[in-house]
Order: sequence, then structure tokens, then C-alpha cells
Amino acid sequence: MATAVHTLASLSDVSKSVADWVASVGELTLPDRIYWCDGSQLEFARLRGELLAKGELHELNQNTFPDCYLYRSDPSDVARVEHLTFICTTSQEDAGPNNNWMDPLEARAKMRELFKGCMQGRTLYVVPYCMGPPESPYSRCGVEITDSAYVVLNMAIMTRMGRAALERIATDGSFVKGLHSTGDLNPARRFIMHFPEELSIESFGSGYGGNALLGKKCHALRIASWQARDEGWLAEHMLIVGLQNPRGETHYVAAAFPSACGKTNLAMLIPPSSLPGWKVFTVGDDIAWLHPGPDGRLWAINPESGYFGVVPGTNAKTNRNAYETIRRHTLFTNVALTADNEPWWEGRTDGVPVTDWMGRPYDPKNGPAAHPNARFTVAATENPVYTKAAQDPRGVPISALIFGGRRRHLAPLVYEARSWSHGVLVGASVASETTAAATGAVGVVRRDPMAMKPFAGYNFADYWAHWFKVGESLKNPPRIFHVNWFRQSAAGKFLWPGYSDNLRVLAWVLDRCSGRASAVETAIGHMPRAGDIDTRGMTIDAQDLQELTAVPKDAWRQEIDEFRAYLKQYGQRLPAKLLAEVTDVADRLETCA
Repeated sequence: MATAVHTLASLSDVSKSVADWVASVGELTLPDRIYWCDGSQLEFARLRGELLAKGELHELNQNTFPDCYLYRSDPSDVARVEHLTFICTTSQEDAGPNNNWMDPLEARAKMRELFKGCMQGRTLYVVPYCMGPPESPYSRCGVEITDSAYVVLNMAIMTRMGRAALERIATDGSFVKGLHSTGDLNPARRFIMHFPEELSIESFGSGYGGNALLGKKCHALRIASWQARDEGWLAEHMLIVGLQNPRGETHYVAAAFPSACGKTNLAMLIPPSSLPGWKVFTVGDDIAWLHPGPDGRLWAINPESGYFGVVPGTNAKTNRNAYETIRRHTLFTNVALTADNEPWWEGRTDGVPVTDWMGRPYDPKNGPAAHPNARFTVAATENPVYTKAAQDPRGVPISALIFGGRRRHLAPLVYEARSWSHGVLVGASVASETTAAATGAVGVVRRDPMAMKPFAGYNFADYWAHWFKVGESLKNPPRIFHVNWFRQSAAGKFLWPGYSDNLRVLAWVLDRCSGRASAVETAIGHMPRAGDIDTRGMTIDAQDLQELTAVPKDAWRQEIDEFRAYLKQYGQRLPAKLLAEVTDVADRLETCA
């Protein structure tokens, strides 16, 4: 809690450890000015005004998109750069084969040369932030130093940024150090280094998204996953959604999906009209910090206060809540413009683009009007189904953990793990098949354990061992499920309509958690019987429903063999419990009817 001294002090006097670090960075980077961010609306408006005056930010149509603005990033700086993202641990084994590794001494030396004098002629912004509700024991704080006002605006939306965070740092005595500079935006001089043993991040040469907003993937997943392992909790790439059934009972689930698998749609799900009485509440759309609670359950907070989402494909039909969320108070990045100065992107059904994402007259020959990775940054409170539970310092109790991927023929619509240990295997074996539009090849399986492949800050073998350990600490663990909205017929037809109708699957999941739904035992886990999924009001062929719940044993035997081969790269660190679960499924494939 803040003290009276902290409240009255200037920001630079609140925490000596932060002030000392800022001074040392200033000596290295040589900025013209050091500015401490207080997180106020006045500050936000002033910084936005400065970017507008410089032409770096563009005001959109204030009648139709009030308080919305457009930022265009450098054409070479439009997405995360995983090949230039490193985990810098003393031992390479601690980083694991799932990460790019660099020796910390080498990384520090490389970054010091890049940062030397890089802020001359610029302002050094000190951004203290809190990930999670400021009063929550589950929250953690950090400070990002940056020379980008655009980054400051995004951090102000995405985190609890300002004095309160700095005061908590002074009380806690620790924080994650994040140093960022856009540098000269030269891709050959672009690196994102993580030093989990020191709880620090250094990012140079990018002003974009997850490369520059260090509270997001860098802190909230890569560094936090290391913290979580040390402290006995989980930092996961998961949405958190609340579901209230017609009985008035509210359950919360956390779900992890690789990209292009419907994560945002599920976080902001709209119940089908044929299932009256259901309500959905968004707690978080991207990241969950999960802690064992005093009651033996798993409790979750969303460490973020905003959404940084991909905008192409978003419209009133695909995700009405998301579309309504970004109609006001939104910072757009790399979208196109219409003649009446509205933002436009592929998938928006209104308007016609006249200017592309690079500011050129739109010409289809140049590619999409909006960049495929164009983004929106908006406060979570703008979401029509936002819930105040997202601000609860205790978090929300999790009834179910759900994993999912895009599989055409293998995974059924839904199945439940037999136990927490089996659930770790279900999560560890998450994979998706590529689409022709994305890769030029259909059906290539990409392993993405727990949807954390780009984000786990340490060796996956140790990460899975930690999952087993957390499960052992829970007296009342959530049940674990796997879903697949993308199963297809032999003719390539999607067997499940998805979107709102996914609630029908979630209803069975919650009934399983409440002991109200039955299931049939299969080689891969518990599955709904015919008639257990409520199909009232939807048109679905009985044969399709049967196919959705089929377990093709030959395909699953091949899957087990391929997963075993994948696991070999983790060597002796691999948990014996995980291998035992793999063997158990393989044996069941031979013995189950």
C-alpha cells in the first residue's frame, strides 16, 4: 500500500531502486530529457497531441469513430520477430530447445553497444506499470523505459500505469526492468532479449507491438512464466471467460488456443438465440495468471487492462462484441482508410478503402489494404460484455481449463482428460494444422504446447514438470478439456458451425464440472454421448454429429508416435509422468473398444 510520503513525493523520489536504474540507463542512452509517466488522462491527451502534431498519429472520423486514431509503423516493423527473440540464461539447458538462447554476457554486451547514445535528441519515458489489479497479491509490477511516445500510449491502455504502480514497487521492493528503444528500426539491429534470472528485458530496433510493449508477451508470459515456476503459479497464454447458465450459476473457464483457432471469439462469445438465459462475461482475451487459492481451487487474474488484437476479419457477424468494442476510444495500427476517414480492414463490411496501411492510394496490386497483422489497442472496459470481476483482487475461480487446436480429422469436437496428469498431456500435445491461405500447404502439423511455444520463458520439459507440481498442490483442481471447432468431412466440409454455437459445447463442459452430465470412456478421455450436446435450434446432421465424436484409432496411433518423436528433443529433463501418460493413451488405443 502507498504511504503518505510516497503520495506526496515526486515520481522520481518514490522508489530509489527505480530512480537509480533510470539514472544508469540515462548515462548509457544520453536522452535530451527524462520524463516520468504518471498515467493520467491529461498526460495521455498531451502525448497524443504531440504525436498528432508530428504527423505520426492521424485523427480518424470523430463522428463515426469518436476518440479513435491511426498509427502507421515502419513497413519493416509490423509483427513479432520470434527469430530475433532470445532467452538469456546462464545455462542453455534452462532455456530449452523451445527457445532461442544467447549467453547473458554476450547478450548484455551486444545490447549495451546498441543502446549506447541511442536516445540522443529523444525523450526517455519512464513507464511504471502494474500487471493485474493494483491491490491483488497475484499482481506483479514492472518499469519500462522507452523512447517511443506511441509505446507509452499503448502501455497506458494495456496496463495499470502510473504512480500507483510505482508506489507498489516501492513497497514490494522488486520489479521487472524493461529497457526499450526504437533505435534506427534497422532489422539487422533488432533484438528482444529476456534475462529471466535477473527479471529484465531489453528490446532494440522495433516500435511494434509485442516487441516494444514489454508488459505484454515479454513480461506477462516469458518473464512471468519463470517467476511463476519459482513462486508456484502459472502464467499462461489463455483467455478467461465467465459463463452464467439459465440457473443463474456462473462458472469461469480459461482456454488456450494457437493463432487462428477462435480465441478472441470465445472470449467475447455471444450466446445463440436458441439457448435463452445464458450470459457471457469477458475477464480476459489473451493472458491468464493462475494461482492456487486458499480453498484448493485455481484462481485467475487477467494481468492486462486492455486488448491488443488483430483487426482484419473483425465485423458485426464474426465478433459483434469485438466490433462494438473498437468503435470508440481505440488506437488503430496499420489499417487502411476510407474516403470519409474511417478505419478499414479486410473483413469490414462497410466502406471502401482509398488509402492503404502505408498511406499510399489503395491499389489491389500492392496487396491487402490493411496489413494482415493490423491491430487495435483499446481499454477492456469498452467491451459490451466486460465484467467487474476482472478488477477483483482475489481473481476468479476456474472451473475448467480448455485447450484447442485446428485439426481436420483427428481431434473430436470435445473430450475431457481423465485427471490433471492426463490433462497436462492434453495441453502439451496441442497442435494445429496450417491452412493454404496462411502457408501454401494444407495440413502441416505445428506443435504448440499449451499454445505457449513462442512465450514459455524456459525449457518446456521443466514447464511441464511445473504443471504437474501445481496440480499436486490443488485439492480441487479444475477439470481439463480439449476442443476442436474445425473437424471436417472427407469432402472438406466443416462439421461444426462454430461461433455462438460453441456455447453448446461449453454447456456440456460446465455440466461435467458440476456433476450433471454423463460421458463415455474412450481411449483418449471422456466424451459426450449422443444427445449430450444440446442441439436445439440448430441444423446439424446426425451423421455429422457422430463423426464429430469419433476417435479414429489409426490416426491417433500415428499422433502418439509423432508426439513421442517430438518429445525426444527434451532429453533427460522430460518428466517421467508425461511419458507415462503417453504410454497410457497408447495402451488404451489397443484395448478400448
